[in-house]
Amino acid sequence: MYPKMLHCLPHLEVVPPGKNQGRRDVLAYHIRQAFLPGEITPEDANRLGHELAMRFTRGRHSLIVATHIDKAHIHNHIVFNSTALDCTRKFDDPKRSGRIIRRISDQICAENGLSVIENPKPSRGHYGTWLGDNKEPSCREKLVALINDVLSKKPTDFESFIKLMEVMNCQVKHGKHISFRMDGQKRFIRLRSLSAGYSEDAIREMISGKRAVPNKRNIIAHGQHHKVNLLIDIQNSIKAQNSPGYAQWSKIFNLKTAASTLIFLQENGLDDIDKLNKQAQLAKDHFNSINLRIQSIDVRLKDISALQKQIGVYSKTREIYAAYRKSGYLKKAPCRA
Repeated sequence: MYPKMLHCLPHLEVVPPGKNQGRRDVLAYHIRQAFLPGEITPEDANRLGHELAMRFTRGRHSLIVATHIDKAHIHNHIVFNSTALDCTRKFDDPKRSGRIIRRISDQICAENGLSVIENPKPSRGHYGTWLGDNKEPSCREKLVALINDVLSKKPTDFESFIKLMEVMNCQVKHGKHISFRMDGQKRFIRLRSLSAGYSEDAIREMISGKRAVPNKRNIIAHGQHHKVNLLIDIQNSIKAQNSPGYAQWSKIFNLKTAASTLIFLQENGLDDIDKLNKQAQLAKDHFNSINLRIQSIDVRLKDISALQKQIGVYSKTREIYAAYRKSGYLKKAPCRA
């Protein structure tokens, strides 16, 4: 349990013209401190966060400690002024300040009987590595998922595949290489740039049956892997073995999940597995029918859009055409000798 990093907030301080303080030209500093779920109360977390800030700044800087409880883990945001209280000096951020803060935080947690991360991993690397399965899928991943969805509808040929992609609100650009752009995407993405398995030739082979269509379950469609079991395996959880607080929180979480599931089944009369399977099949059929209606509506909307475009062209040229008819110009074809 330790703050991830000590970093500077965006620079907001006004300095005299021509003066550049470099790395000391900072308004405030920000520390984040997180605790394991179910191990501490918000009041105690705020108290320990204030103690961490006072020890690190030695009480020389004004500060604020905000405790967040909107996540499963209670965490603190500590912001302190870079200028000292007596306005005689500014805070000098030392090297490896993250390790210094971690040691102070670990010492405070140990004094209060809280768990401490023994071998913490460094916080270097891309932010997506910290997010793991919860990170937002890239545009290429979304496009691959859409292509697999369209291929699952079994288009008859490549032209049908292109039309289905357009129906799914995906713009198509023809040229030397075919490119696609989905809603909210800034640039077109070429098929050849995805991977060897999604080139134009590969898609043609999938449509003709010469190549198998990739399994849709292996594609990240919503930024996370599909999880069937929502319960926490406490016996095989390393966190539960090392932290009694986490084990207690996991048991309560599992009980609440099981209770809400039981209440839902009882309220809907799903006390038998056959009834549950029947309702699941009805829900699936209803979803498929709605999906077909949406596709037909999308096709109709495209037709209406094309008709509106032609109506606009007609309204702009109607008066010119009427004047041409009245003029009688070239009413009769000229005679040729």
